[in-house]
Amino acid sequence: MIRQGSASLEARVYNELREALLCGQFKKDEWLTEHMLTQKLGVSRTPVRSALQRLAEDGLVSLIPNKGAVVIGITKEDIIDIYRIRMRLEGLASAMAAKKITEEEKRQLSENVALSEFYMQRGDTEHIKELDTVFHRTIYEASGSRMIARILSDLHRNTKAYRRRSIGVPGRSDKMMEEHREILSAVLSGNAEEAERLTSAHIERAMENMLIVLAENEEISK
Repeated sequence: MIRQGSASLEARVYNELREALLCGQFKKDEWLTEHMLTQKLGVSRTPVRSALQRLAEDGLVSLIPNKGAVVIGITKEDIIDIYRIRMRLEGLASAMAAKKITEEEKRQLSENVALSEFYMQRGDTEHIKELDTVFHRTIYEASGSRMIARILSDLHRNTKAYRRRSIGVPGRSDKMMEEHREILSAVLSGNAEEAERLTSAHIERAMENMLIVLAENEEISK
């Protein structure tokens, strides 16, 4: 249920529904009606109607007159596009970070990898998933580019539900940690070219793993 507050109710309804769609709480081809959503969220129809219109503009739902909205979600083609974009932009972000990273950001990245290894030894994939997001976000911020950070953060959110599943694939966490250590070393040493190469390869391997997960679960449309 959406709690009342000073922030825009419409924005909060939109953000909650968008998060639910991206996390897979609503399945592809599922119908979403204004009545159902007002009951679920405890709000009036006006913010729900506005949120659905924005979600349609995002391509996450399709509005059907007099019926409601049908879930489109993220398609396999969307996933591939997102990862191809991430390969280029995250590589660039790491190269820029290698030249601009602050001492505090170096400390944060180093602690992130150390903490990830701690949880790895305990088989705690939930904490590893959270730390993976923080690792990449720290590099975005260390790049010094607000635009790159904003774009990549949005792309990460669009695949959050599926990234979490791919990290849980046997052997992936170990490989991911090895790749993070290599990226960390390149960034800390100021080797922009190596940081870019390693990061692009890291995202490419993540995409390959993601596609295996999607093929096994058959949850994403072609």
